[in-house]
Amino acid sequence: MTSFPHDDALQLASPAALRALIESRRAVRRFTSEPVPDAVIRDCLDLATLAPNSCNLQPWSFQVIRDPELLARLHPVCMSQNAAKAPLIIAVLARPDTWRQACRDIVTHWPEPEVPGRIRHFYAKTAPFQYNQGPLGLLGFLKRQLLRVVALRKPLMRTPNSKADMRIWAVKSTALAAQNLMLGFQSHGFATCPMEGFDEVRLRRVLDLPRAAIPIMLLAVGRQGEKGVYNPRLRFPLEQQVTWL
Repeated sequence: MTSFPHDDALQLASPAALRALIESRRAVRRFTSEPVPDAVIRDCLDLATLAPNSCNLQPWSFQVIRDPELLARLHPVCMSQNAAKAPLIIAVLARPDTWRQACRDIVTHWPEPEVPGRIRHFYAKTAPFQYNQGPLGLLGFLKRQLLRVVALRKPLMRTPNSKADMRIWAVKSTALAAQNLMLGFQSHGFATCPMEGFDEVRLRRVLDLPRAAIPIMLLAVGRQGEKGVYNPRLRFPLEQQVTWL
């Protein structure tokens, strides 16, 4: 994969080029049978992992599904929608369960010869306290009570301090990665459709997903087929959704 110096990268990411790429992305429901090259898939997955994420713990994983037999089994799981006939489907999974290993991996793979002391301390002490909810969420419950008292004196980050908070935490970062993934494929000339219409129970059986993994979307990928976009784009007026303070 080609890397660019920082200044060159900023020049390439001009507002006009970025707008053109984003505006060209549509949810495509019909695809041709043309396969997506492995090099393209790898490049787009690499772009996905460059997404911003909470504490750099990268709480996501991806299952790349190309096998025709497995794709055929997924079609009814996806409510038999046309988009699920794509030659490539990527299961985008939020992983609230991987934070411990991520804390260790950050120190192991730190991109400098010496890991700064503050980094070691954060991932050895601060992050484990912040993200560990304990058996049955009991530690999270105790932390919530402690925060109520300490927050009387100063502002504090109050989440994630429950199993439910951890799910939200992981999904937020993974959604950012999914957007990178879609724009990556768009830049290579391949269309995508983020599918939320699927039977999660059956999906877990077909893909044998890790128990704690949260499937936030199945991303259909391929060359846009005839009548692939069903309707014109509709977005609400900006003034309806933005408050200027």
